[in-house]
Amino acid sequence: MGIYNDQIVPRIVDVACGAKFLDPQRKRVCAGLHGRVVEIGFGSGLNVPFYPAAVRSISAVEPADLGWKLAAGRLATAAVPIERAGLDGQSLPFADNSFDTALSTWTMCTIPDIAAALAEVRRVLVPGGTLHFVEHGLAPDPKVQVWQHRLNPIQKAVAGGCHLDRDIHGLVETAGFEIRDTDVFYVQGPKFLTALTLGVAVSP
Repeated sequence: MGIYNDQIVPRIVDVACGAKFLDPQRKRVCAGLHGRVVEIGFGSGLNVPFYPAAVRSISAVEPADLGWKLAAGRLATAAVPIERAGLDGQSLPFADNSFDTALSTWTMCTIPDIAAALAEVRRVLVPGGTLHFVEHGLAPDPKVQVWQHRLNPIQKAVAGGCHLDRDIHGLVETAGFEIRDTDVFYVQGPKFLTALTLGVAVSP
């Protein structure tokens, strides 16, 4: 991954995505998780405090060794068993129909082949299983979109391949999921960075 992506980016993500004003979004997106859960882009475990009681286990997919190390304190306080069970969301090491629910938070922006990753999530979910997601991406306002497209090359270079302008709703729908509900809104900060899509989608 290189020194910058391996040693610096996980720390940036831990700080930026660990901002307290994002906690309400983490609480919202984790609501309804249950049973066996696969979490794509576990990072430093920022979702751990928000897993509901109905969760039986978490299989964490996280490529960054440093991210997993930064999660140590949160892992120690987790109320459910969590194992690091994969490194690449584009190729999940699980059998078909292995999970009841899936979770992705601020992850779809970075996976190089997001279509492959979403296909893998569908494969490992049971029929009727749900994908819970909150992601930053393409803003609802055309003027903001213009700046997202302009700044995207810079963002990708400094933020480990993160894209500003991915159409999250469209990507999830194109992958064959049935969107149950989505909410597109801004949180505090520059609009080109803070347009969020939060929702739940069903794997048919």
